[in-house]
Amino acid sequence: MVQSIDGVGTKTIIARKLKKFDTIGVDLLSACSNDILVMGARPLTFLDYIANDRLKPEVIEKIVSGMVIACKDLGVSLVGGETAEMPDTYLPGEHDLVGVITGLVDKEKIITGEKISPGDVVLGLPSSGLHTNGYSLARKLFFEIGEYDVNDTIPKLEKSVGLTLLEPHINYTNHVFALLDTGIDVKGIAHITGGGLIENIPRILPNGVGVDIQKTSWPVLPVFDVMQSLGNVDENEMFRAFNMGIGIVFIVSPNDVKAVQDILKDLTTVYRIGSTISGSRKLIMG
Repeated sequence: MVQSIDGVGTKTIIARKLKKFDTIGVDLLSACSNDILVMGARPLTFLDYIANDRLKPEVIEKIVSGMVIACKDLGVSLVGGETAEMPDTYLPGEHDLVGVITGLVDKEKIITGEKISPGDVVLGLPSSGLHTNGYSLARKLFFEIGEYDVNDTIPKLEKSVGLTLLEPHINYTNHVFALLDTGIDVKGIAHITGGGLIENIPRILPNGVGVDIQKTSWPVLPVFDVMQSLGNVDENEMFRAFNMGIGIVFIVSPNDVKAVQDILKDLTTVYRIGSTISGSRKLIMG
């Protein structure tokens, strides 16, 4: 049994500004699910906690309805939840969302990263945007430095600023089990959350193994280019604060790369973004 607890951070502020709450529950399930997928665990049950200053049933209904749809799509049971009304704790209109997920994996099939060795290949699957990390910096860049409103449009972005930031977090459950159920030996999986590629990939590496990532090997989403331009943000900080277009990473042997690409071709593009090298559990960006 594998369990994890997570939230959606200040992405809820974007939902409040847009008065659009039907996708934030989807984000919550994805953030939690992806965190246990890295061990090869299949999500089974989900619990939610929603706190705010004053209970507004219509808002709670929107949040939970999105959660329900996402759970049904993945075969996850939403077994319960809790709402808390705390007017002296939260600012008017603010919400805090927390989810607890439980999954199962056979003990002998747990993905630990211990089999990763120099010469393995790092594959990345695209993200849909910021997912659920980096929103404090993103809000500063768009709303303070750029002085944009959530309803403003920017030529480089297909949607308004608000809708771009509210783009739902991709749930990679189907992607992961498309590989595992067909016997692909996935040696390591990293969910690219806070800390970006720089911090999340080294966490799954065994001693004596580093990783070399080629930052030009996948297309960076326009939202990241816009933010970097708005604040003249250092590239290293961008790669540490945001996922930069890669939502989850698989590490496999070179012989399995084509099989992974073939299996996932109807679900997503698979980018070959780097390789493992002899080193000290650090990431080199080339």
